[in-house]
Formats: sequence, C-alpha cells, structure tokens
Amino acid sequence: MLISSMEILVTSVLLPIKRSLFAILSRTGFAVYCRFPIFGALRASVAIIRNRELVLVIDRSDGRGLSFPGGFALPWETAEQAVVREFLEETGLQIDKPIVLFEYRSSLDIPCIITVFEADATGELRDSWEGLPRWLPWTDIRPLLLPNQQEIVDRLL
Repeated sequence: MLISSMEILVTSVLLPIKRSLFAILSRTGFAVYCRFPIFGALRASVAIIRNRELVLVIDRSDGRGLSFPGGFALPWETAEQAVVREFLEETGLQIDKPIVLFEYRSSLDIPCIITVFEADATGELRDSWEGLPRWLPWTDIRPLLLPNQQEIVDRLL
C-alpha cells in the first residue's frame, strides 16, 4: 500500500503539533474547571472494549496517563451518542449498540457523571491527537488510569 505525501506530512509534522496543542488545552481545561466548575458536573461517556484479558485504553497525549476511550458529551448529545463519537475520534474504530454497564459520579479530577458502556468495535485502530490506543492487560492499567476512571476497574474486576 502506497502512502501519499499528504499522509506523511500529517503523520510526521501535523500530528505532533496537534498532540502538543491537545496537551495544553487539556491540562488548562482541567486546571481551570477543577477550581471553577461553573457548569456543575460534566457528563462523560467511556466504552470498555475487551479482547480476552486485554482492554483498549488511550495513552493520553497530555501526559496524564491512561484513560478508557470516550470523553465529554456535548450539551445536545445523549451519553450513547457521545461515546460513539468520542470513540471514533480517539481510536478510528466504530462501535455499534453500546450497552450501559453503570453510571457514577466523581470529583477526583473535575466534577463529572461518567456513563460506562461495553461494546464491540470494528475498523482499523489508529492514533489521534488525543493519544495512542493500546491493548493492555486489566491488571496493568489501574495505577496508570486517570483518577476518576479507576473506579471502573474496581467495579469490573
């Protein structure tokens, strides 16, 4: 398969710039919102994708560790719409008919309500500006996860 010059440009030049921008925006957003949560608890959705004893996580570009694929819901989105959109953006994979496992509140990073889904995914795994998707064993991820997502491992193991 031939790689176009545009793909090489995006991969070698633009993606590192986007990752640096993501790191700045993410860290600034978290620092400000944890001190001034003017909209209250934000809604977030994450998806658990399993491959035997492995689980798909994102090694975040902002240096904050690992997270499950997903993110914050836009004001007009349902939790399911948010997880489908965010999962595609972060991994390049499409999820269909995610099943809600549970929902919980957390204030460990910023105040949020996290809906946890389980799903199957199709497509080709790819990196994004938000981080690098990785298949890791359940037993290895908990200490590296964002603090507000460690409860997910506690509930599922």
